[in-house]
Amino acid sequence: MKKIVAWKSLPEEVLAYLQQHVEVVQVDPAQHDSFVAALRDADGGIGSSVKITPAMLEGATRLKALSTISVGFDQFDVADLTRRGIVLAHTPDVLTESTADTVFSLILATARRVVELADWVKAGHWQHSIGPEHFGVDVQGKTLGIVGLGRIGGAVARRAALGFNMKVQYTNRSANPQAEQAYGARRVELAELLATSDFVCLQVPLTPDTKHLIGAAELKSMKPGAILINASRGATVDETALIEALQNGTIHGAGLDVFETEPLPADSPLLKLANVVALPHIGSATHETRHAMARNAAENLVAALDGTLAINIVNRDVLTKSANS
Repeated sequence: MKKIVAWKSLPEEVLAYLQQHVEVVQVDPAQHDSFVAALRDADGGIGSSVKITPAMLEGATRLKALSTISVGFDQFDVADLTRRGIVLAHTPDVLTESTADTVFSLILATARRVVELADWVKAGHWQHSIGPEHFGVDVQGKTLGIVGLGRIGGAVARRAALGFNMKVQYTNRSANPQAEQAYGARRVELAELLATSDFVCLQVPLTPDTKHLIGAAELKSMKPGAILINASRGATVDETALIEALQNGTIHGAGLDVFETEPLPADSPLLKLANVVALPHIGSATHETRHAMARNAAENLVAALDGTLAINIVNRDVLTKSANS
C-alpha cells in the first residue's frame, strides 16, 4: 500500500477515505526534521499553509504527488516539483462561492464602516442619532474594478452586477466573454481600471509578475474615494505603500483578508486605521467549504497516485514529462 504524509488535520470522514486507499502518516510540520524524514519515505502528501522547499524534498525519490488544500500554490516551488516529476494538485472550484462571499463582505463592511461602527456601539458611544462624521458610502450603482477575472473574480462580478447593479470592469490576461455577456463586464487596461473604479478588487495568484502589483504609483492613480479590496495574496500589494496611502487619504479605505506577513503582527499600523477592515485570512473559512476542500484534495491525491488525475493539476507539464520519459 502506498504511503502518504498528512501535515494538516483532516476531517474524520476524509481521513477514513484516504485510509481506504493509502497508509496515512500524520505529522506536525513544526517538527521540521521529522516532517522532512516522513516526506522522504512517502509516495504522496496532503496539507496546506506550510512552505515546502526544494531542500525538504532532497532524497524524496518515492514522492509522486502533493495535494494542497487550497486554490493558491505559492507555498511550493512548482518548477522544482515538475523537474522532480511530482504532480501538484489544488482545489480551485470548491471554494469559489464562499471566497466570493468574503470578498463582498469586505466591500460592504468597508464602504458602510460596519466593523468600526459596531465597535463604536458596543463601546457605549451611541447616545444620539449619527451625523455625517459616521456616514459611509454607497455600494449599489458604483463601479467595481476586478483585477483577475477567474473563477472567484467571476463570482464577485455576479454578485456586483446582479445583486448591486454595479458597473463591472476588469483586467485579465485573456477576455472573459461569459462575464461580459452575463454581467456587462468590460475589459480594460489596469491603468484605466485603477483610475475609474470606486472599488478595486484583487483576485490574482501570487507570482513574480503580481508581487507588489499595487504599489505607491498605482495607489496614487486611484480615485481619492476608492476602496481597495484584497482577498488574494498579501504580497500582491506593497503594504508599506498601502499604509501610507491610507494614512494620507490617497485612497478612502481598504478591506483586507490577506497580508504580506501572516498572522498580521499586533503592532501593524493597519490595525490602528479606522478606514481598514482586517480579517484573519478567512476567504474560504466555512465549515462546509473547508470540508469540501479537504475531500477534494484527498480525491486529487488518490487519483494522482493512481495516475488517473485529469483535473486540478497545477503543473500539467509533469504529465508530458512522464509520458516522454
